[in-house]
Amino acid sequence: MRFTRALSTAVLLLGLAAAPAAAGPSPSASPSDDGAPTEAGTSFRTAAEIEQGQRATANGSAGDYLYWSFPADAGQRPTVRATVKLPETHEAQTWRIDVYDGLRRRQACQWGAENRTAAADASALRLACVLRTVRAWSEPWANDPLPGTYYVRLTAVNLPTSDLGVPVGTEMQVDSKDIGGAAAVDGSLAEPLVPGVAVSSGKEDGDGENGEERGAVLSAIEPEDGWSSGWWSDRWVWTGVGAVLAALAGIGGYALTRGSGRPSRVPPTA
Repeated sequence: MRFTRALSTAVLLLGLAAAPAAAGPSPSASPSDDGAPTEAGTSFRTAAEIEQGQRATANGSAGDYLYWSFPADAGQRPTVRATVKLPETHEAQTWRIDVYDGLRRRQACQWGAENRTAAADASALRLACVLRTVRAWSEPWANDPLPGTYYVRLTAVNLPTSDLGVPVGTEMQVDSKDIGGAAAVDGSLAEPLVPGVAVSSGKEDGDGENGEERGAVLSAIEPEDGWSSGWWSDRWVWTGVGAVLAALAGIGGYALTRGSGRPSRVPPTA
């Protein structure tokens, strides 16, 4: 009897020790492991904030407006890529991405498929929009892209009634190419176009009504190395190199044209 009880205890201990090993391997990394959002906003104010290089995901319904926002600095040329995963059965659908700057002005795409139609048997749809290079400064009347927050809106247009509300999955990613001094301009913005998304209030004597100080809470997204000052670019390097080459060319030209001294055929002066 005592032997049977000891054997049962040993079997139980072995089972407890083997349980963690039998639990299976750890789950694989998901797109959200790098901090990318897994939901999209439904308006400009609730747009999901993503950093450049992150791949954000979101589930939604056909007919919804899905919004993301990202930072873009001077000298960058952003490329917005979106993937829409469609259900097994659907009608032909046309999807569109629109990009807006911090002033909510729609920015035209230089190139890319910002509008695409998926056939009835298509399982996915890919869209892309390459923006113009972000400028450090612009005239007030111009529609140039400026440093700050940019918004991406993804939606289906002219959707058939039978497809309204069908579930879809989306992926969104933004990358940029650094153009540098080729797109540099003289001047810079005082502040990037980063909108206030909320209002905070703090109690301090003499500030605001009833001693409250109210201020805008700015969007938290910005480039990893911070916003550029707007005045420095590699154009200054090329300007300096050009100045040095011009000086050397002037010295060389003078050395070639000044001659070796007084010509021998000229009589000496008395």
